[in-house]
Amino acid sequence: QVQLVESGGGLVQPGGSLRLSCTASGRIFSINAVGWYRQAPGKQRELVAAIPSFGSANYADSVKGRFTISTENAKKTLHLQMNSLKPEDTAVYYCNFDLREVFGSFARVYWGQGTQVTVSS
Repeated sequence: QVQLVESGGGLVQPGGSLRLSCTASGRIFSINAVGWYRQAPGKQRELVAAIPSFGSANYADSVKGRFTISTENAKKTLHLQMNSLKPEDTAVYYCNFDLREVFGSFARVYWGQGTQVTVSS
């Protein structure tokens, strides 16, 4: 049983910063890829930033240079540092974990509950 809990969302003015966090807990054997997605009203969910199993972080062009994804505690904790925020960054942000609960099992994708980020003056 795996649970993902997100935090850090809120209201911020353009040019401001926020730091999102997501922690996975429960039965976890190994964690593969992790990432952050966002979904604005009327739009599809899109990838913001991700760290693959054995690669470096990658970012959407719209956030590159402004956002930074990082992990700690063997990838069980995920962060998204968001700087120079723009109104178009307004969305619900979701953390994503691709992980195995037990040895030999298929990897599964888990989603956080989502946290609202609103950038407005």
